[in-house]
Amino acid sequence: MPHRKGLRRKIWTVFILQAAAISFAAVLGVYGASAVLKHVLIQTALQEEARHYWQRLHADPGADVPDTYNMTGYLVAAGGDNPRVPADIRGLPVGFHALPRAQGGSLVLVEEDRQGRRLYLLFKQEQVDSLAFWFGMAPLAIVLVVIYVIAWTTYRASKRAVSPVIWLASQVQRWDPKQPESAILKPENLPTDVEGETLVLAQSLHDFASRIESFVERERDFTRDASHELRTPLTVIRVAGDMMAADDKLSPMSRKALGRIQGAGRDMEALIEAFLILAREGDTGLPDDDFDVCDVVAEEVEKARMLLAGKPVQISCVRHGGFRLHAPARVLSVMVGNLLRNACHYTDEGRITVTVEPGQVSVADTGIGMDEAQLARVFEPFFRGGQHNKEGQGIGLSIVQRLSARYGWPVRLESRPGKGTTATISFPEYQSLD
Repeated sequence: MPHRKGLRRKIWTVFILQAAAISFAAVLGVYGASAVLKHVLIQTALQEEARHYWQRLHADPGADVPDTYNMTGYLVAAGGDNPRVPADIRGLPVGFHALPRAQGGSLVLVEEDRQGRRLYLLFKQEQVDSLAFWFGMAPLAIVLVVIYVIAWTTYRASKRAVSPVIWLASQVQRWDPKQPESAILKPENLPTDVEGETLVLAQSLHDFASRIESFVERERDFTRDASHELRTPLTVIRVAGDMMAADDKLSPMSRKALGRIQGAGRDMEALIEAFLILAREGDTGLPDDDFDVCDVVAEEVEKARMLLAGKPVQISCVRHGGFRLHAPARVLSVMVGNLLRNACHYTDEGRITVTVEPGQVSVADTGIGMDEAQLARVFEPFFRGGQHNKEGQGIGLSIVQRLSARYGWPVRLESRPGKGTTATISFPEYQSLD
């Protein structure tokens, strides 16, 4: 599981970096201690030894120069020479010196008294290295071993501590968003190491998943019942309206009212269809078909002609190359139908032209149009530009925009006050018929 590997890898990486940082700090510390040992402690010791020797020489002119296992001394009389002084240190000036490795790497202190006598004190490099190892490298090795053991033990303990969280993440990752399996997170099904905050989290996720299951079930029941129950009365209204329209004895006023009833019924049917599509989360429940866009558009244009009865408005469909889509045809019908109804409601005279060309469908009208302020709010629910006494609920374009976002079909509107509006639906993926 990616979550499991990710969390454990992060913990392991943190402990490795921590151990490496501590090890680096320890090495620097030992290196610094070695430098202090060489250049401070040994230098101080040689200076104290030289001071002690000058005191002894002042009291006893025949006092021997220091000569021990770790240190060798040489005394050169004023203006004289001592052939025993090694050639590497013979020319060194007064002061403390560290010879290069090629010259033995020893530490040398050169001092001269008031009478011009020069004292050479040489501390052997072998002893310096030995002291650096026993007082530096050996403790460093022990410290590093302790650090690694503690880091490994802490990692194992941390791994055991986060194991319940990893298990919980793996269970949640396998959930189907439409039907989460919350039963696995019941208290009796949890592993024994799930406790404390992890237990609280598991219980909260169980309650949350149970609520999601309830919501999903209610959504399915609603869409199933609504698709049946809402269409049934509309079908009755439509059939009854068609029967009444066939009556030649109907008065002009009654026929006008009947036309409004039939138009409202068609609007309500399209609105219910759009709501049922949008009510489903992710899946619309409609099958994906390979369909000719021109056929769907032509059908919606014929439906829109009924909305223009009595208006001096011409509606036409222009084809500049057809194309096919692989998607639910009903979704495109709802989008084009809403754009056409919007154009019919806001166009009192002139024409409405629906143009189909490869990759896009546009609906252009010569209606009242919109200014920039209205155009910026046109996709807001219940916003109605222009004349507010026009028919419609003010949610048609909002539905179009939501469906375009759902299917990845961008919608673009261009409009000028008094000149009309053009709505264009683009289809990034399509199959050309030409």
